[in-house]
Amino acid sequence: MIRVMKTTLTAAFVLLLAGTQVFAFETKAKAAFVMDQGTGTILMSKNADEALPPASMSKLMTLYLAFEAVTKGRLSMEERLPVSQHAMDYGGSTMFLDTTDKVKVADLLRGIIVLSGNDACAVLAEALSPDGTEAGFARMMTRRARQLGMTNSTFANSNGWPAPGHRMSMRDLALLANLLITDFPEFYPMFAETEFQFDGRAPGNTKNRNPLLYLDIGADGLKTGHTSEAGYGLVGSARQGNRRVIFVISGLQSAASRAEVSEQIVNWAFRQFSETKLAREGERIAEAQVWMGKDNRVGLVPAQDIDVLWPVLSEDDVKGEVVYYGPVEAPIAEGQKLADLVVTPEGLPEIRVPLVAEKAVAQGGFTVRMRTALTVLLSQMGNSDEEASGT
Repeated sequence: MIRVMKTTLTAAFVLLLAGTQVFAFETKAKAAFVMDQGTGTILMSKNADEALPPASMSKLMTLYLAFEAVTKGRLSMEERLPVSQHAMDYGGSTMFLDTTDKVKVADLLRGIIVLSGNDACAVLAEALSPDGTEAGFARMMTRRARQLGMTNSTFANSNGWPAPGHRMSMRDLALLANLLITDFPEFYPMFAETEFQFDGRAPGNTKNRNPLLYLDIGADGLKTGHTSEAGYGLVGSARQGNRRVIFVISGLQSAASRAEVSEQIVNWAFRQFSETKLAREGERIAEAQVWMGKDNRVGLVPAQDIDVLWPVLSEDDVKGEVVYYGPVEAPIAEGQKLADLVVTPEGLPEIRVPLVAEKAVAQGGFTVRMRTALTVLLSQMGNSDEEASGT
């Protein structure tokens, strides 16, 4: 009978699991989500799946669609777009565009990223909308968000202007940030720009509002947000060495509090965790029992190096085990996925890594099959005797 089996880790591997513990980071943010990009480890999750008003942080979705359009040739960076009365009428943070303007796409993108221009978003939205309206573009944003895996995001406009039903979760915003970084590396450096002066129109609105960009902590993006309903928020990312951290916070009471909490999160994420090579490609982690095979056991190895994020502090032991359905029936191909390595560091989510067969195992010959059949028969007879005696 095939059943869930757990096997002992090799002695060499067990040493790598020597004690770690991490203490949760407390934040004043109403909602927060922090992840290590390289390993995908979630370091903090507070109300992360609650759909909340995202304010200008939702402009990242407009930017994603604009970057897609440029990449696919539906827009060009030098193309000039007209400004409608609807776009011009937006208040709040703007580029001070008017209906006599025709603005380059490159300037509109920087106007959104650096200046948080509500009017710039509307101009791009109307250019890309299926029906030429911002409302049509908002529906397009919602559909594309669902396709990308953002299940708690619904858009009513292109810029986060307060509107009923305009919502995003912190997890969705982190997913979107990761996509912007990985899908559009040619555009991502714009998020680190600290100043953009458009045509000398808005001397009071030339600086990037992201407070982390002015600190020497590796920050290079992405977008702030603020409305009275949403509070102060930030989608941030920072890179130090080979590690990148992505985080989202929302619901802070002031710009100063947003800056303070953001810096605390970045420093905590880099200081309290380090990337560790848990095992190397092809390194035997454990063995699995084999059914009806030429060999009765097969080594279990990772198909590639296993890099995990590990807490720096060390106190208690970390649990680690290999889980599989077995015995595994032969024949078995080399590299066939057979098991999962499950490691549970204190204070972090479970880490589950697939393990594959170290080598091929052919089906056993006549002698092996007869020996297996006899073993099964004797086992069944033993069970029948136990049932008959009532033991």
